[in-house]
Amino acid sequence: MTTETPRLATPFTARTTAAEILDGVDLTGRRMIVTGGASGIGTETVRALARAGADVTVATRDPSKADGLVAEFAGPGPGVVRAAALDLADLASVDAFVTAWQGPLHALVANAGIMAVPTRQLTPQGWELQLGTNYLGHFALVRGLHDNLRAAGSARVVIVSSGAHLREPFDFDDPQFARQPYEPWSAYGRSKSADILLAVGIARRWADDGITANALNPGYIHTNLQRHLTDETLRAFGVLDEAGNRIDLPYYKTPAQGAATSVLLAASPLVEGVTGRYFSDNQEEELADGPEPTGGVAAHAVDPAAADRLWAYGEEALASR
Repeated sequence: MTTETPRLATPFTARTTAAEILDGVDLTGRRMIVTGGASGIGTETVRALARAGADVTVATRDPSKADGLVAEFAGPGPGVVRAAALDLADLASVDAFVTAWQGPLHALVANAGIMAVPTRQLTPQGWELQLGTNYLGHFALVRGLHDNLRAAGSARVVIVSSGAHLREPFDFDDPQFARQPYEPWSAYGRSKSADILLAVGIARRWADDGITANALNPGYIHTNLQRHLTDETLRAFGVLDEAGNRIDLPYYKTPAQGAATSVLLAASPLVEGVTGRYFSDNQEEELADGPEPTGGVAAHAVDPAAADRLWAYGEEALASR
């Protein structure tokens, strides 16, 4: 996102589904990857892309969890769904996935993520788990697939972030919580600021390769992403009653609605050539305003200097693994 470019608006709303985004769009011949595509909004992202004719690979830690989705598209029809092993928290797994991928890649949807892990945990490389999974794993994946994206001629990278980025700039002084006390929500918010900065970094570096990148906030959806949240936290959020039942608040989306912005950025002709921006509810967001914003995109997450600094940090982290 840059302040010099006009804000992009679409005819869609927060309630538009992923399938409605692609009504009339033919993705035959397009090869796409969706990380974390075996559950939640990832599954609905895969389903919408495949129904429009794309050849979609579900990249997930346990490919067997995508068996039903693969079977759904096994018969005659325009799209194909495959599954492949990918653990973003383990660079050996990322390297294996990259090595196995052959040929062009038209879209990469960086959808997988973890949220609010209660205690500080480390990846095999010694990185804080949320940063290692949400940002560094995807950074390694995107860089490893750069030539495949370039070979497509016109490729898109879509990075699922969160409104949690608004109050948590990336901490370059202590990114791994090595010196300060670990706090689950701070770690999550910082990793999601990093995700938006990754989109900005790609936009600044790979435009001449025909590669665009945008980030998004999918909104509030009941998915497995909340698996680390306690009942007490869910009650505080107002989404769980005293009996332990989920409460469907009016601003919550279905998974099909939550996947819509990912699908918009991955495949809609309306955003062809758009890069380095941040979207939610199928619209580009403006810069957040005020000391405690509830919407928009924080300036710290689209700062070009911060994006360049984070890219350098990511390269250094990968080199020192």
